[in-house]
Amino acid sequence: MNNRLKDLRGERGWSQAYLAEQLEVSRQSVNAIETGKYDPSLPLAFRIARLFALPIETIFSDNE
Repeated sequence: MNNRLKDLRGERGWSQAYLAEQLEVSRQSVNAIETGKYDPSLPLAFRIARLFALPIETIFSDNE
């Protein structure tokens, strides 16, 4: 799954640690999602979308 998490985080000037704190996950989890090594669970994807005030489809897309 592709995502825009790193770009969105950068636009806001947030560190991975800050984003992780807001999402109640580890910084390593944020890094793994950003690099495509881990796909977030649906509840986590919804939390990410709410935090950025964007639809999930704007942040995440399939590889096709």
